Amino acid sequence: MNKNLSSDISIAEPQIVITDGYTLNPGDLSWEPFFKLGKIRYHDRTPLAEITARCKDASVIITNKTPINEETIRAAENLRLIAVTATGYNIIDTEAATKNGVVVCNVPVYGTDSVAQHCFALILELSNRVGLHEQSVRAGDWSRSDDWCYTLSPIMELAGKTLGLIGFGRIGRQTARIAAAFGMKLIYYNRSPRDGDGEQVGLEELFAQSDFISVHCPLTKDNEGFINERLLSLMKPTAFLVNTSRGQLINEQDLAKALRNKTIAGAALDVLSMEPPPPDHPLIGIPQCIITPHIAWVSYEARRRMMQSTLENVIAFMQGAPINVVNGS
Repeated sequence: MNKNLSSDISIAEPQIVITDGYTLNPGDLSWEPFFKLGKIRYHDRTPLAEITARCKDASVIITNKTPINEETIRAAENLRLIAVTATGYNIIDTEAATKNGVVVCNVPVYGTDSVAQHCFALILELSNRVGLHEQSVRAGDWSRSDDWCYTLSPIMELAGKTLGLIGFGRIGRQTARIAAAFGMKLIYYNRSPRDGDGEQVGLEELFAQSDFISVHCPLTKDNEGFINERLLSLMKPTAFLVNTSRGQLINEQDLAKALRNKTIAGAALDVLSMEPPPPDHPLIGIPQCIITPHIAWVSYEARRRMMQSTLENVIAFMQGAPINVVNGS
């Protein structure tokens, strides 16, 4: 079935399927405005085996991480719009959507401040290990200590340290502004020339010079696993790697090896290549590796902006003027 990309809903009452609404709204927001747009079929989560069946009558699919592949798109004969409640849309087969006349839109800006804030929460945990020491005090170690203070890991000052940013878009720039407030020296790598505070350098130079490396680039077909053994080997043995972007950007086996061999001092990750990760994931349990469960984006304020932007995306499409479109004819 081949259709031209449609810019409106041609049926009387749109059938809107929300495939995995819980992550965006665990109960502190409301989907009510969407109910005014058409008939809603809401699901907290959608198992892989049920995606096509749940979406086959949809004219609009709203999804966060539920993958929409060509099979689902072809089965949904009335489908006109896939609205992704995220910036990344690699879960959508955009080529199949385009071929079948389905518009795909995303939310390009919603969590810049939240992600940059979480990035620095991870950097501060690496430099100060507040959580580690708090747990120690909670366990009674301070009460049993022979000294009035103690440390379980080296504590370092960020001022004067070099932060290397991979990617210098909105989030990278906001992270740079926070780094400046800490007195850090800034270098960054970006595929295209970018003006800004700090020095733009080559990728290998960034890995060799940085005390902290923070990843802020999108996942593409060309950069999957590009942070590998070769680049990790260029890092200082005292340096740290931070990733709040996409887990697939890092070769996780290589990173695990670098951590165990003390090639680098540590890592802090909010994303992994498989989420949720299997119990035997190579990075889980390594003492020098801090992992949070993909929560950099999840502040109330960021989720509220995302929901509002998604609503605006659907309304704009229904009015014949789609916005934030990521696929084309």
